[in-house]
Amino acid sequence: MPFLLVALFILVPIAELAIIIQVGQAIGVWWTIALLIADSILGSLLMRSQGRIAWRRFTEAVGTARVPAREVADGVLVIFGGALLLTPGFISDILGILLLLPPTRALARALVARRILPRLVVSRFGAPAASAMGGGPGAGARRSRPGRGRSADGDVEGTATEVDPPRLP
Repeated sequence: MPFLLVALFILVPIAELAIIIQVGQAIGVWWTIALLIADSILGSLLMRSQGRIAWRRFTEAVGTARVPAREVADGVLVIFGGALLLTPGFISDILGILLLLPPTRALARALVARRILPRLVVSRFGAPAASAMGGGPGAGARRSRPGRGRSADGDVEGTATEVDPPRLP
């Protein structure tokens, strides 16, 4: 983890500056500045269009009572891609474009699903699991208040329907 932070905050900006200097020496300072401004404008336009598409798919999924897991992931990746494109630098621009284009965004979404989602621990009530928060089994039930859908001993009142977990492509 410390190496990741060093890379993110020290090595990446140094690499960005080195590439900007090299491009500036090759095509000139003003053309380099114009290129950085142009790709920021292009990135904001691309982020806007892809963001609208992701939002439309999200509302369609919610409208059909389907869990919008893929649409939420796409929306987050579009936001990160747009932020990278608005950041001056050519490395961040390449990564931003990769996150904004649908085919490469699908690959990034699959990578995120494989690497990050298994680390998330969520209980059946939508809050972090009691064991992940330092309590044992049933720790969350002991903290609940009676009269809010749970009895004093932690049992949940109501009906249940078994649902298969959503699968990300």
